[in-house]
Amino acid sequence: MQFSTKAEYGLRAMVALARAYPQQKNITEISEEENISAKYLETLIGKLRKNNLVKSQKGKSGGYTLIKNPKFISAGEIIEIMEGPIISKCDGSNCMKAKICASSLVWNKLAFQIKKTLFAIKLNELI
Repeated sequence: MQFSTKAEYGLRAMVALARAYPQQKNITEISEEENISAKYLETLIGKLRKNNLVKSQKGKSGGYTLIKNPKFISAGEIIEIMEGPIISKCDGSNCMKAKICASSLVWNKLAFQIKKTLFAIKLNELI
């Protein structure tokens, strides 16, 4: 399984915000700290804001902050916001033979374990 830069950079941005929690950081600060394009970062943070993980403060001293304590935000939550649901190709919705296919057991168990692991990792562990 391979995740895109959306997942990687979204997670890095959230870790940067977790380090500052409960204080805020602006896009420029996060961009410079994490070496991520400010324009790309705006898109990612916007998605996180729409999904209620970060809130924004407008104005000259504005920026972004986490909506809740980092110990209550999982890496899995962030990655699913950035990438979409973590599912197996063999979940039954994409393949008519999923219920009788021997290999589907492997892919379904793997997807379950990946999701279980990612949702067990909290932001506070990454700071």
